[in-house]
Amino acid sequence: MAEADIAYVATAGAAGLALALSAWAARLRGRLAARTHVAEADLSVARAALADRDGALAAFEDARLALTPGGHTRRLGSPAAWSAITRELGGREDDGADPALVVLDAIRAAAGPRLDGLIDQGEAFDAVLDGVGGAWAVEGRSSAGAAWLRLSRLGLVGTAAESGLGLLADAYPAPTWITDAAGRLAWANKAWLAEMKAENIDAAREKGLTFDRGADAIVAEAGRLHQRQEGFRWTTGGGRRRAWRIVAEPAPGGAGAVLAFALDMTEAEETRDTLRRHVEAHDETLNHLADAVAIFGPSKRLAFHNTAFQTLFNIDPAWLDERPTHAELLDRLRQRRLLPEVIDYAGWKSNELDFYGAAEAAPDDSWSLPDGRTLRVVRQPHPLGGVLLLFSDITDELKLRSRFNAQIQVQKATLDKLNDAVAVFGSDGRIRLHNEAFDTFWGVGGEALDAAGDFDAVAALCHRTMPDPALWLGLKARVADPDPESRVPIAGEGRTTDGRIASWQTRPLPDGATLVAFSDITARRGLEQALAAKAQALEESTALKREFVGSVSYELRTPLTTIVGYSELLETQADLPERSRQHAGAIRIAARQLAGSIDDVLDMAQIDAGEMELTLGDVRVSDLLDEAAGRVRERIEGRGASLTVRCPPGLRPIRADAQRVGQALEYLLDNAARAVSEGGAVTLIAEAAPAEVRIRVEDTGRGIPYHLQAHVFDRFVKRERGGPGVGLALVKALVELHGGWAEVESEPGKGAAFILHLPLEAAGVAVPPELRLG
Repeated sequence: MAEADIAYVATAGAAGLALALSAWAARLRGRLAARTHVAEADLSVARAALADRDGALAAFEDARLALTPGGHTRRLGSPAAWSAITRELGGREDDGADPALVVLDAIRAAAGPRLDGLIDQGEAFDAVLDGVGGAWAVEGRSSAGAAWLRLSRLGLVGTAAESGLGLLADAYPAPTWITDAAGRLAWANKAWLAEMKAENIDAAREKGLTFDRGADAIVAEAGRLHQRQEGFRWTTGGGRRRAWRIVAEPAPGGAGAVLAFALDMTEAEETRDTLRRHVEAHDETLNHLADAVAIFGPSKRLAFHNTAFQTLFNIDPAWLDERPTHAELLDRLRQRRLLPEVIDYAGWKSNELDFYGAAEAAPDDSWSLPDGRTLRVVRQPHPLGGVLLLFSDITDELKLRSRFNAQIQVQKATLDKLNDAVAVFGSDGRIRLHNEAFDTFWGVGGEALDAAGDFDAVAALCHRTMPDPALWLGLKARVADPDPESRVPIAGEGRTTDGRIASWQTRPLPDGATLVAFSDITARRGLEQALAAKAQALEESTALKREFVGSVSYELRTPLTTIVGYSELLETQADLPERSRQHAGAIRIAARQLAGSIDDVLDMAQIDAGEMELTLGDVRVSDLLDEAAGRVRERIEGRGASLTVRCPPGLRPIRADAQRVGQALEYLLDNAARAVSEGGAVTLIAEAAPAEVRIRVEDTGRGIPYHLQAHVFDRFVKRERGGPGVGLALVKALVELHGGWAEVESEPGKGAAFILHLPLEAAGVAVPPELRLG
């Protein structure tokens, strides 16, 4: 190739190279410009992010410290935060100390092993540093091969109060508060402030208020152990005691703060106390029951037993206090032969224990024990779980029931043997019982009466025999009316259609039933009419007797008076022979005795007729004895005997009829005068008693045979002393008119003693009404 061509080619190649270089340079400049723009944009973003980070760190009082593997430190955070940290953790701002070293020294002093664990092994930890102005929370974490420490002031108040959770806690009705790591109050809700009567947190801090010393101890324990703690406290405020359940929960993160809650348990405790008192009262009530009670809990262990249970089975109380199981109790009772004897004890025991799954009470059961007792056993589920058992000793009840049934059979058999027609109607008006005489009286079969049932049907069956509507209406009122005034005994009479006279009566029974009895009194009425006629005839004969006695007495007294008068006149004749004079005296004495006997008969007739009345007065017993003795002394001494009167001095007077008592004494003294012989003695004695005076007339005569002593006071009975008469009978009657009585004491051959018991105040029916005392 020519040089020119070569030159042209070289020139052209140089131009193309230059052009290519220019194009490449232009593209390179464009890329560099784009990269520069991107770098500037990234730098701007990084600067903005760094500014945001620095702003965020500067906005809060916290700081971060990075520990690199080479031992270098980097500090992040606002200078103010690092200045506060250095100042509060013991450093000085002007001493030139490195804040990072100050912080590391403080952290190593508080959590040295945990800091080493973070640096060497990347183990996270949390700690609290106490500063001069407050506490600082330290959080240690590892990231990207470096150890990071975050320090922040422990101030939960603002954070909690400014969040929704804080508002919720502030409105929580239970007192709630937060303490810092130093145990100082950091925050409290409105309920806590109201309970402590503080206006705000600052005022509470200034006064150093705490909820309760015990609660403070629980909170401190939770902060020390970093575990939840609970306790129970009683406080006094507002004039009443309140119960609190204190719950202390360490704050999340382990910064040393503790959240404390005081839950008001007053109502629950009062309810629990009320329930406890009710349970104690229930147990005390069960202890007073005669029935034995045992309660087994859901675990089948004995939860309660009353005193009657221990007494019924005679079990050691200490063993029962150990709360044996139901199976153990059954085994113990079987060992002591206090269970029914069964062939398959294991099966029987299994059935007993199967009741724990039952939903309803089991039917009552009975245990026949080897010792002869019979127990009623009641099993029912307990409301709180388990089983309640009741044991009743019904041995005596069964015996009583057996005796009652036997008594009912005896009564029924007895009623069937009665002649009266008897029926018993219940309070519901239905017939319960009737005897055979009832069926016969009404001519109705027993089956028909049983089928009739109620009173109206029974009355319809009996109506044709006694068609008296008023009778059946009155009986129905006594049977069916529940009014107590209607349930009164009534009686009446009626006539049946066949001419019988029927007597009926009702009697209310204690169980509300009514007994109705009918009697056929036809024969009784005939007998009563006959007796009435006889009584009338007797009254007429008695009146005739009194009239006869009075007439005869008058008719006899008239000639007797004449006889006595003429015999006395004859005795006064001077020319009358002595023998005739003696005859006239005998006539006079006999006439007077006859007159006395007539007077005695009249007195007895008057007493029998109830017509004799006493003339009462204050009578001195000594005068009464002297007068009676004076009248018979001559006769007694004339027979060669002696008469002695003994009356204690100061004997109080008696209220009596002196004439009638003297008459009785004269009869007794006259009787004694006839009994004694020469050398004998008659004694008249008065004795005082609390409510009476006893007068004794004793003699030393021949006495009274034993077989006659019971009849000595009978009238017109042959006696050994003086023959038949009414003297002693009259003595007895006169003493009884005064409310007293007479007796005799005698031993044959050794004399006799008659004793009159006279009350101090006459109480006889013969006392006139205006003279009766008391």
